[in-house]
Amino acid sequence: MSSMEIKPLDATLGATVSNVDLSDLGESEWRAIEAAFLKHAVLVFPDQHISREAQVAFASRFGDIEELVAGAKLVLLSNRLEDGSLVDEGEHLEQILRGVEVWHTDSSYMPLASKGAVLSAEVVPLEGGQTEWADMRDAYDCLDDATKGKIADLSAYHSLFYSQAQIGHQVEAGAGYGFDVQHEPLRPLVKIHPDTGRRSLFIGRHAHDIPGMAPEESKKLLNDLLAFACQPPRTYQHQWHPGDVIVWDNRCLMHRARPYDHRHTARVMRHARIAGDPASELAG
Repeated sequence: MSSMEIKPLDATLGATVSNVDLSDLGESEWRAIEAAFLKHAVLVFPDQHISREAQVAFASRFGDIEELVAGAKLVLLSNRLEDGSLVDEGEHLEQILRGVEVWHTDSSYMPLASKGAVLSAEVVPLEGGQTEWADMRDAYDCLDDATKGKIADLSAYHSLFYSQAQIGHQVEAGAGYGFDVQHEPLRPLVKIHPDTGRRSLFIGRHAHDIPGMAPEESKKLLNDLLAFACQPPRTYQHQWHPGDVIVWDNRCLMHRARPYDHRHTARVMRHARIAGDPASELAG
């Protein structure tokens, strides 16, 4: 009998999963994790210290893996370069790392949005560098009826070019994953989860220019929804320790990294991104 324990966090999302080895999951343990993933949307596995191969294998249980870099199912999200030096301020990579410090959903700017992701910590800064998640299911549920009616049939374009430009980062086409999209996907503001049927807000930093609205009206609505959504008790901020592993559901959450000193402190995270099911995540 497995001694695995799933303990909900003190928020509308998330649970900590203990007494389990992600490198050696039994079938009953996997089924419990899968059910908890759909219920809690973010699962925290402390002190796992799994190998890179084991992380990819665990992520693959949830679905196909997106190759953010050709031929690589796992990428490093890090300000530390291969030679051990830290990225210079203002460089392309440093700008990308600053961008993910704003609320977002992975791959919403791609034709096929992401199902989820598995992130693990190798090196963490002493100050900052946490990751925070926000529950877009509860955010939608807590909207007043008038707002729900207003946004029911609205959509927004999603673009990585747009979101990076908001932090002053002008990028040319072909500069890497997300920068080779020719047609910005148009996605509804209200998403129905393909597995649970729950409605949630689908917004974040990549969303912009709602068709039928003036640009400023669109921007205000998206910003107001974002400010309303990302508040306690529907947020959880994780203080990383080396060896921690977290999986989350991009279909009903947003997340962001918290700032740290990119110039003087290393942060090395391993990321495997789970591809969405085309039946529900492919943009229309």
